Amino acid sequence: MKLRNVLLAATLLALPAAVQAQPVSGVYIGGGVGWNGLGNLNAKNLSIPVAGIDTPVAGSKFKQSSGFVGLASVGYGFGNGLRAELEGNYRNNHSRVESGTANFPGAPLVSGGGTIQQYGAMVNAFYDFYMGWPVVPYLGVGVGYLWNNLNNTTIYTTNLPAQATFTPNGTVGKFAYQGIAGAALPIAAVPGLALTGEVRYTATANQSNYEGTTTVAGIAGSTPGTVKLAATRNLSVLVGARYNFGVVPVRPAPVPVAAPAPAPARSYLVFFDWDRADLSARAKQIISEAAANSTKVQLTQIEVNGYADNTGTPAYNMRLSRRRADNVAAELVRDGVDQKLIYIQAFGDTRPLVPTGPQTREPQNRRVEIILK
Repeated sequence: MKLRNVLLAATLLALPAAVQAQPVSGVYIGGGVGWNGLGNLNAKNLSIPVAGIDTPVAGSKFKQSSGFVGLASVGYGFGNGLRAELEGNYRNNHSRVESGTANFPGAPLVSGGGTIQQYGAMVNAFYDFYMGWPVVPYLGVGVGYLWNNLNNTTIYTTNLPAQATFTPNGTVGKFAYQGIAGAALPIAAVPGLALTGEVRYTATANQSNYEGTTTVAGIAGSTPGTVKLAATRNLSVLVGARYNFGVVPVRPAPVPVAAPAPAPARSYLVFFDWDRADLSARAKQIISEAAANSTKVQLTQIEVNGYADNTGTPAYNMRLSRRRADNVAAELVRDGVDQKLIYIQAFGDTRPLVPTGPQTREPQNRRVEIILK
């Protein structure tokens, strides 16, 4: 099965568990494994001493096949799409030596092969693009150092006076850089976890010069040799995972519950002008509200109590408070209240709402109180 088909299937299987992405914030760790393609390493100069003669070989190259890459990283997200991380990586590719066009008659033919291992430490910077998609694309760049090791590698000559075998040894480190493009798929079941898929181009900036030893058929002992290889160029495809520590799960907002309607009031006040018992428009509005609410509560009686201020005689104030109460009661009946439920009382100026001195016009004492019982 092709790699792209595997990635597509994994994405489709993970979609039901995907969650709306949150920007990476705080410390995170990550890792990935995958395929690594190492470009051909041209031999800029291959020196193989034979019988005391230093024989340069031009045009040879290490022909590469597919290999393996693995990496791990620890980083920090700034909560705005920007991330920085420290990465360690390892690559392993098998190679075979292929001779190019000789640049002089009788130039030796070469063959051979082995394993090229690479170890790297990189500092990377990323930017995540949050566009409301199930996946979060990102781009990154990095710089660091790559160590190349020609492991178990041998180079043979075939048409010199005697066959020579050159064995590079040691590890050579060079400045390296890389570009990264990928995407992350957050997983709802594990807050902070995301699956990742990415492509990386990683290369060294300079050529590498490897020392080694040469043994010659029929000659005892060995002599030094060298090979200078072009800068390494890697194209890697990886799948992996990333975990962001301290992510708080996103919980759905609670469904708003409608507040219960307030219970209807059981007491209403109707005010009057001085020495008047007729109903104003505002008074009729309050009485209508009391009549409507009387049907929404359980009651056995509606009290209508009339009052007056103390500017008149007690006898006059008693009669005035009664007229006020009668007018309110009559309005309640017009608004649909059963007259049998209404109980009318008059108190004159004996129960002021606001205590005052004698013969004081006080608006709040000129009132009728409707009480639903």
